[in-house]
Amino acid sequence: MNLIRNYRNWRVYRETVSELGRLSNRQLHDLGIVRDEIKMVARKAV
Repeated sequence: MNLIRNYRNWRVYRETVSELGRLSNRQLHDLGIVRDEIKMVARKAV
């Protein structure tokens, strides 16, 4: 079961990185995120 959970967590991480990466710098700023923080924010989403 750990393998399945890890895979799902990885998918959530990748989807979050992808979605945030598509936002403009202005949109990220409105969310209080800078582009360099995307991966860190995605890790917290898991």
